[in-house]
Amino acid sequence: MGENFARVENKYLISVSQASALEKGLRRQGFCRSDFGSPKVQSLYYDTGDCAVIRASLERPTYKEKLRLRAYGEPGALTQTFLEIKKKYNGVVYKRRTALPLRDAMHGLSVGVLPEAAGQVGNEALWLVRRYGLVPGAVIAYDRDAWFNRDEPGVRITLDRNLTFRNWDMDLNLQTGNLPIIPAEERLLEIKTGGTYPLWLVRLLNEVGARRTHFSKYGQAYQLYIQPEKEEIERSGFNCSTASLSKGA
Repeated sequence: MGENFARVENKYLISVSQASALEKGLRRQGFCRSDFGSPKVQSLYYDTGDCAVIRASLERPTYKEKLRLRAYGEPGALTQTFLEIKKKYNGVVYKRRTALPLRDAMHGLSVGVLPEAAGQVGNEALWLVRRYGLVPGAVIAYDRDAWFNRDEPGVRITLDRNLTFRNWDMDLNLQTGNLPIIPAEERLLEIKTGGTYPLWLVRLLNEVGARRTHFSKYGQAYQLYIQPEKEEIERSGFNCSTASLSKGA
């Protein structure tokens, strides 16, 4: 069964001390941290061999879209993933997703045939793969704390830490080392709303000194690791479309 979301997403890079102050403020407001087991989130982003999708996204166009598989839980025990198509137009994010077994999703995208249960989201995903020649491009992993208040369902707040990346060993179930994409002492705050913040949230962000920023997890990984590697390979005269980093590099 598919799910659809439409919302405005804003991001903030904050320190550990700012995150602690923010959490205290959220508790005062009646928010609780979700307890859904492992906080681990992994996303496998699909891209072209020359990273055309993320390069276009970093130019901040009016319209952009991405295809990814997202899994929740520790690697090694994953059974289910969400196949997601995420689009952004004029600042509003539209996300459609459907749940599929991890193996079925990865194999289906590689051979061009998904289970019937993938529905319209699956059909569109396969069209994107064929149209743009998409292949697994990067794994982004992190630990997420999600905050909620049943009295304010229109406000979703998350704090991400230990943001890491790899573009080798694309299986989400592999327990492998990744490369960091933000310093250990930083947190990525994401606020998802219908478009406007309640006054208490505006005051809390001012209180902790949080300043909005443009930040893409995959984009940050591309700029830190993939782009420099490709530029070096191009200078050496090799085909950059087949390049990937490795733990031993």
